[in-house]
Amino acid sequence: MSSQTVIPFNKPFIVGKELFYISQAVLNGNISGDGNFTKKCHAWMEERFGAKKVLLTNSGTAALEMAAILADIGPGDEVIMPSFTFVSTANAFVLRGASIRFVDIRPDTLNLNEKRIAEAITPRTKAIVPVHYAGVGCDMETIMGLADEHDLLVIEDAAQAVNATRNGKYLGTIGHLGCYSFHETKNFICGEGGALAVNDERFLERAEVIREKGTNRSKFFRGEVDKYTWIDIGSSYLPSEILAAFLYAQLEASATITKKRRTIFCNYATALAPLAAQGHIRLPYTPDSCIHNGHMFYIITNTARERSNLIAHLKARGIHAVFHYVPLHTSPMGQKIGVSGVELPVTEDISERLVRLPCYFELSAEEQEIVVGGICEFYQTRTA
Repeated sequence: MSSQTVIPFNKPFIVGKELFYISQAVLNGNISGDGNFTKKCHAWMEERFGAKKVLLTNSGTAALEMAAILADIGPGDEVIMPSFTFVSTANAFVLRGASIRFVDIRPDTLNLNEKRIAEAITPRTKAIVPVHYAGVGCDMETIMGLADEHDLLVIEDAAQAVNATRNGKYLGTIGHLGCYSFHETKNFICGEGGALAVNDERFLERAEVIREKGTNRSKFFRGEVDKYTWIDIGSSYLPSEILAAFLYAQLEASATITKKRRTIFCNYATALAPLAAQGHIRLPYTPDSCIHNGHMFYIITNTARERSNLIAHLKARGIHAVFHYVPLHTSPMGQKIGVSGVELPVTEDISERLVRLPCYFELSAEEQEIVVGGICEFYQTRTA
């Protein structure tokens, strides 16, 4: 193979009626937010996931920002979360003036270590934000128990976990609020997009207001008020109807998409099991209580240098594998907000050794064989 990437890390896809629905939205004369397809997406997720209310947003980041506002996060408050996550998880709360208390991750699932949360709780703690890494659920039973004990809110970052479950409950619907993403790297996509699952009734009405720039515009369109006005803080968190139309077609095909991604996951796991048995790599772990959605497949190398060499080896063969998060507590912004002194040994160790493999709907079995072959070749060369 040439040095040109022939197997990308991710590739957007069309699986059903995406383009037809977009044309319908245009012909219906409504391509701004909260049109017919937005309502269809809301209804689909509410029925499928059992959420009290789901509101589409223009990104997973926007859903997190809405959650932070709904939680009344402000200066002096503390929010507990993992450092091994995307910047949006922290940004949403830093924007409200909160201090972040980073907690280490579990070495098996790479999720927030529920056994380390209690020691991070202080009188200023307002919320816990578990991140369901790779679509595998955190120990939500323990986390919700701690939240009840200390009167805290739980905001699930389920950006990677749409259509995944823990103990039969859909991730994103267990905490008080849940945040989803439909970015083009996720399972169900519309380019940019997200959703907020509102699972606590006390937030239902205010969530609509915050999403509509702080106005009661949604009530106006339902005929519940004769005019709408500014009543709270908020922003323009609505996605366009074009994105909602694209997304609805993806949701309609959710069973097909999820089945394919789980098949890709299983193929990788089976093909790479011998290397794991030989101690060359570590494979993902899923507890029996969880059904993942096949969002990603990663391997963990034995050293940071080995990871860098493996990624370079695959790139030279046209295979785009990538590392994942740089821990937030070690980042320039993390240092700026004063959390750089925290010790998170598992987070720092795993973040230097994890490699994400190509994983997308149109990835073929033959392409997977090429990826696996490249990995096996790397380790055969090292042991020869």
